[in-house]
Amino acid sequence: MKGRFSRLPHAGLPALVILLVTGVVLSACSAGPDFRRPDAPGVKTYTPAELPAQTVASPVMGGEAQRFQFGQDIPAEWWSLFHSEALNEVIRQALASSPTLDSAKAALRRAQENLNAQAGATLFPKVDAFLSAGRQKFSPSTFGQSGPGSVFNLYNASVSVSYSLDISGGLRRELEALQAEADYRGFQLQGTYLALTSNIVTAAVKEASLRAQIRAVREILSIQEKELQLVERQFEIGSVSRSDVLAQQTQLAETRATLPPLEKDLALTRHQLAVLSGAAPGEAALPEFKLEGFVLPKDLPVSLPSSLVRQRPDIMASEALLHAASAQVGVATADLYPKVTLTGNYGYESTKLGDLFDSGTNIWSIAAGLTQPIFHGGELNARRRAAIAAYDQAAAVYQETVLLAFQGVADVLRALEFDAAALKAQSDAAEAARRSLELTQRQFELGAVGYISLFNADRQYLRTRINLVQAQAARYSDTAALFHALGGPWWKGADKP
Repeated sequence: MKGRFSRLPHAGLPALVILLVTGVVLSACSAGPDFRRPDAPGVKTYTPAELPAQTVASPVMGGEAQRFQFGQDIPAEWWSLFHSEALNEVIRQALASSPTLDSAKAALRRAQENLNAQAGATLFPKVDAFLSAGRQKFSPSTFGQSGPGSVFNLYNASVSVSYSLDISGGLRRELEALQAEADYRGFQLQGTYLALTSNIVTAAVKEASLRAQIRAVREILSIQEKELQLVERQFEIGSVSRSDVLAQQTQLAETRATLPPLEKDLALTRHQLAVLSGAAPGEAALPEFKLEGFVLPKDLPVSLPSSLVRQRPDIMASEALLHAASAQVGVATADLYPKVTLTGNYGYESTKLGDLFDSGTNIWSIAAGLTQPIFHGGELNARRRAAIAAYDQAAAVYQETVLLAFQGVADVLRALEFDAAALKAQSDAAEAARRSLELTQRQFELGAVGYISLFNADRQYLRTRINLVQAQAARYSDTAALFHALGGPWWKGADKP
């Protein structure tokens, strides 16, 4: 555009002079503050008390000691540390078919295209071709003349060019805000990716836990059925009363009543896994998960606190929103300054179609416009103050997000420590309850103890078996929660969507 207009007559010179003077006056203007990403907090440790080098061990499945490897990065496919091929397969299917992930990808593409559209409108002039043909009647009285009017045709072929000079930087700030929006959507995609994989691991562990609890209840039911037969034989010979038989039948029924809720939870968990994998519950071909099919990771990589704010998707997304809010302050500030636009038109116009492109039909125009806000009733300043308030709000949300992230990591680190201690206590309790039940059963058969002792031993054994399974599952699920709390491996660029 500059080369074409430089050959035009000096009629456009005043506009260009105004433009140059305005550019000199406003060249030092900067629309709003330049964004400076927040510094990483100077936090040295996640927890107020020092964590042990490793957790305690227990002589049961899932009771291995876990070691915290501070400063280590999380593997790209962190779920593979559980060494479950069934789990790996479900996650692969989910990453390929999850509508939740597809939605996040589409949101990112939309933000990127909005950025591309605004970049094209901001960085380049708009060029439009115009063709028209019309028929009209000319009235001489318009020019103070008399006589009959004349009818004629008018043909036009021209090209128009317009461009807004971003002297105050407002348009660049709009692009900056859109880029931050695209970054936000990208971090949301990574957060969705991390949440999806974490939820699948947690649901798979829950299914395995429920299967183990159901298996434990059925084993105890088998024991209680044998006990009922024993009580009935003793009733027949008069060793126990009818009330003892009824009490044993009641206990057996109560134990059976615990099965339907567990089976219900198992079915619902399977439905959840199907949806997470991107399939309908009635059509998903899911493997069965058992606790024996998982290996508890012994070495747990723990990122340093200074790295957490650069790798958790929710923190990075909050930072992107803070960046966008900063850019919007610039946009609102730029609205206070003059805006300069250049427009040009070049083409041909003739009353005869055949003469449209003759040398004598050439037309052109050039114009420069400057708009300076004078009085808007305080609107522009109020909008700028509102943008500053929005930035302050985004900064506070960012700080809260960082604090909650550190809390999440601290919570799960302590959970892993106490999960190990709880599992050891539960394993000891389960073993003691088993020995107590075996002893009580032998004594009851010999008539050394009454039915109440057997009843209590049964209930205690059932409770400790269920608690043991839940304590085992907690170690697996909280291990997955640690990888989630630390942000996953997306920042390494490996296997991310």
